[in-house]
Amino acid sequence: MPIVADEDLSKLKIDRTPKTSKLPAQWRRYRWVIAGVLAVLAGLFLYRGVFSPTVKVEVATVSRYYPSQAFTQLNASGYVVAQRKAAVASKITSRLLEITVEEGSRVRKGDVIARLEGDDAIAARDQSRANLMVARYNLEQAKAELEDAAASFQREKDLLAKEFTSKAQYDAAEARYKKAQAAAAGAEAAVKAGQAALQAAYVNLEYTLIRAPFDAVVLTKDADVGDIITPLGAAANAKAAVVTIADMASLLVEADVSESNLGLVKQGQPCEIHLDAIPDNRFRGVVHAIVPTVDRTKATVMVKVRFLDKNPNILPEMSAKVAFLSKAVSDDEQKPRLAVNRSSLVSRDGQTSVFIVKSNRVEETPLRLGREFGEMVEVLEGVKQGDRVVLNPSKRLRDGSKVKLPEG
Repeated sequence: MPIVADEDLSKLKIDRTPKTSKLPAQWRRYRWVIAGVLAVLAGLFLYRGVFSPTVKVEVATVSRYYPSQAFTQLNASGYVVAQRKAAVASKITSRLLEITVEEGSRVRKGDVIARLEGDDAIAARDQSRANLMVARYNLEQAKAELEDAAASFQREKDLLAKEFTSKAQYDAAEARYKKAQAAAAGAEAAVKAGQAALQAAYVNLEYTLIRAPFDAVVLTKDADVGDIITPLGAAANAKAAVVTIADMASLLVEADVSESNLGLVKQGQPCEIHLDAIPDNRFRGVVHAIVPTVDRTKATVMVKVRFLDKNPNILPEMSAKVAFLSKAVSDDEQKPRLAVNRSSLVSRDGQTSVFIVKSNRVEETPLRLGREFGEMVEVLEGVKQGDRVVLNPSKRLRDGSKVKLPEG
């Protein structure tokens, strides 16, 4: 049966009745609670600056600050140098038999550092001692002969006065007496020569013992057992120095000061010394000497600074930085302080605080402050060393604000 198009089209209608969404009963019950939670979260995000623009800031690191930095006139660099240092060697050429020290050993003046082969010196000493004994025996014999000759001469002299002897016998007695005197004098000289020879033998034997010339610490050991030690070290495979020592009491810092800044340095001026090897300590010092010559290659003058504080950890050739001060450092000013730059402080409602950078946001932290040192202010509580704080914070900055740090 054929389909009539008009009848089909008449059945098509558009439903224009407004439709309303229907939530499940449990959702309709909590819709006001959900709306409240969303409002709180939005407020929290706004407060934390989630939707606020990023603020570009400059930062500084909280660090240890020494009060002496506030009255430092000039800084210079240099090295710790021992003013009394020696390469200890021998006066004779011989083989090294023993060495009694090593690097770091402390020695006193006169201590034996090393011993050289000295059999020939021992033999020479024994020979000189025997020769001296022979000379002393000869002297005793000469003295006995002199006494006998003196007595015989006196008898002949008395007999001649009484004409009981001849002139010839008297002359013979006199000649014998004078000969005995000469022999005794020669024997005495031989004894003195023997004593001198024995002393020289002892000196040569002492040369086989290498002793410390002053109280010091051994810096390097330059020879080993079996090496040939020679005064000049010119022979092949020979060593001149056995050890190198330094007097630690003579340590000074030799700093190079630009000649244009020499007017800021004077004899006896207080200083503070910072050693790279001992970064947590500052040592008091004083200008010991200003060397009266200029290094033309560097346009600097050497200034020697003496340590006032002794420390066994200070060693020669350590690199050092010297701060030349306008006044001496007190005991209290020697202690480092945790400090921040004054420009990082914010005062609000009677409370001083700083903005600490944590990741890409800032956290406002209240502080308890101490003394002021120029542009730096001591912090007693609130931050720790290494924290990064915002410098010159803007009024738009709030706790939780996003920040952007300068590149590089």
